[in-house]
Amino acid sequence: LNAAPGRAPRQRVRFLPTPGGGGAVELVAARVPVLADHPLVRGPRFRKLKIGAGHRLDVKASGVFVLGIGHGNKLLTDLYNCHLTKVYTVGGLFGKATDDFSDTGNLVEKTTFDHITREKLERILAVIQGTNQKALLMYSNIDMKTQEAYELAVKGLIRPMGKSPPIITAVRCLQFALPEFQLEIHCLHETQQYLRRMVHEIGLELKSSAVCTQVRRIRDGVFTVDDALLRTQWNLQSIQEAIRNCQLKVETELEKTLG
Repeated sequence: LNAAPGRAPRQRVRFLPTPGGGGAVELVAARVPVLADHPLVRGPRFRKLKIGAGHRLDVKASGVFVLGIGHGNKLLTDLYNCHLTKVYTVGGLFGKATDDFSDTGNLVEKTTFDHITREKLERILAVIQGTNQKALLMYSNIDMKTQEAYELAVKGLIRPMGKSPPIITAVRCLQFALPEFQLEIHCLHETQQYLRRMVHEIGLELKSSAVCTQVRRIRDGVFTVDDALLRTQWNLQSIQEAIRNCQLKVETELEKTLG
């Protein structure tokens, strides 16, 4: 920001002495810049900039990480109160278990996995999704027999509007090639470690074991991977453009959810 072109200094009127006829000195009104606005006098215009972090990512995860700048910090809080769904792609590897459920942890055991099929995996995923759907309805505190529940369901707004345990709203298998597999998980109030534990528990349900090889967030509420900036794009122009591009959909979501 300080490297960007600054605004022009303010001007003020001063009466400056000017040699007149016959050696006399006259005072002439003139507009001169206010020296207090000069960069060499006031120093850098921006010394502090408030930046807030949205839903965090741990060191073993990657993907969409939303930041708020200035007034955007209040919008971050408003978006948090919307309890929007986040979407992850999660990689797994059958055949071993570790102490932290990731493929980089300390090995605890090795197991066989030849008996696992995609159909068996998808049955487990269906059970997980069904169980979590019941939890979603319970924590949303909505009478499902009312007109309000119908209207919220049509708008896709049935979600817990307060604190709740992690809830999986949808899960499906994207790729399956033993011993590796990849899931797409839609969830609320999760942590990345919770998703790794979920991969571990899927392995146990399939009479085997599994570790998580990757956790990547591809959507955080209204923000997707397409909105994200790579580290090489962290410059003033790209950040301003990203803010402009996301402004409308943030306002639309806040109006729809919070009114």
